[in-house]
Amino acid sequence: MNERVLLIEDEEKLARFIEMELVYEGYQVEMAYDGRKGLEQAVSQDFDIVILDIMLPGLNGMEVLRRMRRQTSVPVILLTARDTVMDKVTGLDSGAADYMTKPFEIEELLARMRNALRRYPQQNPSADHKQDDPANQNDVLAAGCLRLSVQRHFVSYDNASIDLTKKEFDLLHALLENKGFVMSRDRLLSKVWGYDFPGDTNVVDVYISYLRSKIDQVYKIDMIRTVRGVGYMIKDE
Repeated sequence: MNERVLLIEDEEKLARFIEMELVYEGYQVEMAYDGRKGLEQAVSQDFDIVILDIMLPGLNGMEVLRRMRRQTSVPVILLTARDTVMDKVTGLDSGAADYMTKPFEIEELLARMRNALRRYPQQNPSADHKQDDPANQNDVLAAGCLRLSVQRHFVSYDNASIDLTKKEFDLLHALLENKGFVMSRDRLLSKVWGYDFPGDTNVVDVYISYLRSKIDQVYKIDMIRTVRGVGYMIKDE
């Protein structure tokens, strides 16, 4: 194991404990104790996963996450002492891969890290540096005037940027990867939310409606198609 971890946590005692456990497990760990420094490290270096506290000095964790998502799609696990549903929803919709409430057991954090690394293997820079090659043909996916850049985590239509949450981006990515083919709700649920997602397939319908409101309705197109009784697909305009 040689995955690189960025730990952004202002409680130094807790940060040192987590660092010690991660190093023992074989991870390479970099540390930051405030939001601005953590953001600088996250966007200027290659990491396989980021562990991000929400309550940080300088720049809070939610804002760090939002700014990270403009430049990198590295999986992020949020840490916080707050345990409200709205905090969790906000964090996940802002692009977090997972969410943990303090206090927590280190074994659970390690398990969630392993799960996030399995779910987002294409975002693992130390595993395959060929992804950093701008000539990589798999970086940009397209349908008509719609463009999605995997590495830049950027979506545009006719050169106008489209602001998507992490889950909306992942759902659009899955559809574009299979352009012209119908994807069932179960397949989309497994690919975007993970095979162990505790919810039901209705969440796919909800996020499809989000995508349509930001793409089809705005640009007056019919790109995201429903195949009744089967699932969804993207077709060129």
